[in-house]
Order: sequence, then structure tokens, then C-alpha cells
Amino acid sequence: MPHAPALLVIDMQNALAAISHRTTETVAVIAELRERAKAAGVPVVTIQHQGVELEPGTEGWQIVPELRPSADEVIVHKTSADSFLDTDLDKTLKALGVTAVVVTGFATEICVDTTARQALSHQYDVVLVADGHTTSERPDTGDFAPPERSIAHHNAIFRQIDFPGRRVRVVPAAEMDFTAG
Repeated sequence: MPHAPALLVIDMQNALAAISHRTTETVAVIAELRERAKAAGVPVVTIQHQGVELEPGTEGWQIVPELRPSADEVIVHKTSADSFLDTDLDKTLKALGVTAVVVTGFATEICVDTTARQALSHQYDVVLVADGHTTSERPDTGDFAPPERSIAHHNAIFRQIDFPGRRVRVVPAAEMDFTAG
């Protein structure tokens, strides 16, 4: 099957960016990937969460200005950590002929992780952009791993995932080649 990627931009919304770790850097990485994807003719799919504190139409629900989709880009609205659950994401990707998803966005251990794993179950290869996902800012105390450790942990886990018939890679944005198989 030919390599046909799509770039997924998950939950890069104003209210979530406000609590994100390394927001500016992550937004810049994703914005640059969007431009490269578009230049290569690769579809960009923006995924937008709605729920408590993310009510449709509110400022917090809006996609951050640097990543706002253009009129020709697909937006998928979701209500859970799984971007495939009760959405048209799978149908949209199949209609576009996509065989691999390039995963970016917020939050590393919730929506990014869940969507990437579900993509495997939906028969897509997965590329997790190592520096293209982030999580919430939080203190180094408590039960949650600090943001840098959580991001590194998930990158390491995805490097180890063995999923029959699927290819899983973790790639820094600078090394992302939208044309490579």
C-alpha cells in the first residue's frame, strides 16, 4: 500500500495552550510542520475538543491563531480523548486515501496517546512527532510526571510499541519527511 500521510493537529486550542508546557515552542513546531505538509500536498486535519471549559464558539475553544485551519482544511470535533470515537475522523482519512497519521498536539498522555493508539487499531501507521506534542504545566510534586518526563516517557513508549502490520515511529519535526515511506 502506498505511503499517504495526514498531519493531525490535536486540541491546540486557546484554553489548553494557556496551561501547556512549552506552548510557544510546540506551536512553532506544529506551524512549521503544517506549512511543510501543505507544500507537500499532505492533508492537515485539525481536531478540536469540546466539553467543560471548551464550549463551542467560546474564545477558549478556538484553535490558537498560529494553527487556525484554512477554509480547505478538515476540522474534526470530538468529545473524548479518542479522536476516532463518535467522530468522522476515520471516514475522513479513508476518503483522503490516508495510510499513516503524523500525530501532534495536546495533551501527550491523554488525547495524543489515545488517538495515536486508536489510529493503529484503525489500520494506520503512526508517526509521533517527538517535539510536536505537549502536556499541561504542573509542579514536580504529586502523582503526575513533570511535563518533560511525561513527553520523553511517551516518546520512549512509542519507540517500543510493536503493532502487527503497522509501522510506528517517533521522529523529531526537523527530520519529518512527508514523502518518505
